Amino acid sequence: MLLREIYELAIKKGKENDLRGIEEVEKLLAKTKKKYEKMNKEEKQEFDTEKLTNPYSDTRILCGDENKEIKTILAGIDMEIGEVLLADRLKEKGEPVDLILAHHPEGKALAGLYEVMHLQEDLLRNLGVPIGVAEGIMTSRIKEVERGLLPANHNRAVDAAKLLDFAMMCIHTPADNMVTNYLQKMLDETEPETVEDIIKELKKIPEYQHASSINAGPKVVVGSKSRRAGKIFVDMTGGTGGSEDAYSKLSAAGVSTLVVMHIGEKHRKEAEKNHINVIIAGHYASDSLGMNLLLDEIEKKGVKIIACSGLHRVSRI
Repeated sequence: MLLREIYELAIKKGKENDLRGIEEVEKLLAKTKKKYEKMNKEEKQEFDTEKLTNPYSDTRILCGDENKEIKTILAGIDMEIGEVLLADRLKEKGEPVDLILAHHPEGKALAGLYEVMHLQEDLLRNLGVPIGVAEGIMTSRIKEVERGLLPANHNRAVDAAKLLDFAMMCIHTPADNMVTNYLQKMLDETEPETVEDIIKELKKIPEYQHASSINAGPKVVVGSKSRRAGKIFVDMTGGTGGSEDAYSKLSAAGVSTLVVMHIGEKHRKEAEKNHINVIIAGHYASDSLGMNLLLDEIEKKGVKIIACSGLHRVSRI
């Protein structure tokens, strides 16, 4: 596959698995195009034109020729300078790597991470939270994440990849959409009765089985295994953790159990206050599942995948 083809495939799968629905995503892209058309020449020069076709600002080709043929990918969750050097070492040992593929964003994709958090507003709306309320509680959290990213040294790993002549790309929200959709459908179909039943369903999945074997498997952090599951909401997409003010709205919308990748202590306390069960499925196990579902589509095209940096590769081909 060409580098551009892998990038376009990631966007396509992200849209297909977007919980907002593909029609809503296309509407957002249309709005972005209208805004772009109204910009002056200077504004257009600074505008990231990838936003016209890609709704996920945390997913980008970071360096490399778009028409480069990709035969082997070194893929992982966090691909930083150490992993770039690992790619170079593999090349020295006779294992040429054509693309360094990260899940967590780097470079300009990291700088734009906060933009995808608006997705969470629509997910709250889908659960019955009025959109005005959803936007209101997310505004301050999005600004907080944006400010937190400002001092980051975004381009360290990308600079290293350029110096060693590697192509580099990151795929974040599309993979998170895939794991969220996969788990939500599974739990909707199996209808687990208790929190413990949810844990059992998760542990049937190879990525969570592996995580359990290294003490990183699913855990209940609010509630108990014996409590009834009620309405289950899988919350694993939208850039990063949302607003702590969301838990009272989720409770009012009838959500009884949250299945998440990770949760901060302030957020955990808010969930506890609002009597919502919380299961941490496991960060890297969940990221691995999302990436694996996407990597399967790439592997079908004959591309070799080498996994590292927290990615537990499971092929479903």
